[in-house]
Amino acid sequence: QVHLVESGGGLVQPGGSLRLSCAASGSIFAIVTMGWYRQAPGKQRELVAVISDSRTNYADSVKDRFTISRDNTKNTMYLQMNSLKPEDTGVYSCNVRAAVSTGVGDYWGQGTQVTVSS
Repeated sequence: QVHLVESGGGLVQPGGSLRLSCAASGSIFAIVTMGWYRQAPGKQRELVAVISDSRTNYADSVKDRFTISRDNTKNTMYLQMNSLKPEDTGVYSCNVRAAVSTGVGDYWGQGTQVTVSS
């Protein structure tokens, strides 16, 4: 019912920047929240940032470096990542909580790899 397509991952040097995108499509009545999660090798998945209407919340480790935003006209979310560090390496997945015909559900993208290395 909800299809998410992520893009923008890749290899970047420490201190560099990347911008991730997540586009949602399908039979969506309304989007409640959109968020980015990441999973580093050998670690559990963690919340990076989430946006609900105009409110945002960030993991302490990315505050002042990452910015989450959304374009409601396109059902698309962005994550601008600046001053990247090697510890930011991981698979970044977008999550959308959306209202569809059967109720409210959580939907996940396929994930995009971000590697920060010199």
